[in-house]
Amino acid sequence: MSLTMKQLPISERPYEKLEMYGESALSNAELLAIIIKSGTKEESSVTLAQKILSLGTEENYNENNLKSLQELTIADLTKLPGIGKVKAIQIKAVCELAKRISKPSDIEKIKIKEPKDVATILMNDMQLEKREIVKVITLNSKNVILKIQTISLGGTSTAHVEPKDILAEAVKQNAPKIILIHNHPSRRCHSKQRRHRIHQTTRRVIQSYRNRLIRPYYNWV
Repeated sequence: MSLTMKQLPISERPYEKLEMYGESALSNAELLAIIIKSGTKEESSVTLAQKILSLGTEENYNENNLKSLQELTIADLTKLPGIGKVKAIQIKAVCELAKRISKPSDIEKIKIKEPKDVATILMNDMQLEKREIVKVITLNSKNVILKIQTISLGGTSTAHVEPKDILAEAVKQNAPKIILIHNHPSRRCHSKQRRHRIHQTTRRVIQSYRNRLIRPYYNWV
């Protein structure tokens, strides 16, 4: 049986520890314990937080397992004794806030200079998706983002995209350039031949509208 919160030294209790030493001094489990507020009769909130961080992994507990935490559903969380619907919703809300904080505050003023700039903006969101998603970024003549639009939601291994969907926002905004992005939820990249075929088909359609397709970057999600 783990120690209750009252049995811990004051300096080791998450609330008091944060107040005394600052938030950076706390482990991920201790920070999560503050969010869920309480444990069970048998376990402290820190122990319960450690169990949450172990969900969806082969390890018993991984202090750095925050990515897996973002992937957990409310149903996954409520399977743990001590985690009801309210606590599960609180955890998911904090995860979403963390995702939004990581995004640039004004995406539509960012200038794209290289593929890594796109990865910085979208990787945190797209790498956590369980379905394949296709997005289009429209740019002005100076490569400044005009809009980011989701044009297809697929399954775990494929997403169907029509040329008209790719071009709709570009034509609407009279955007001279676009970037086409998609993820790989299955963690298996499409074959080189399939990527080439998709790229060439899209290029032909876009060139008919006198748009320029910026060379895709395939390896970041």
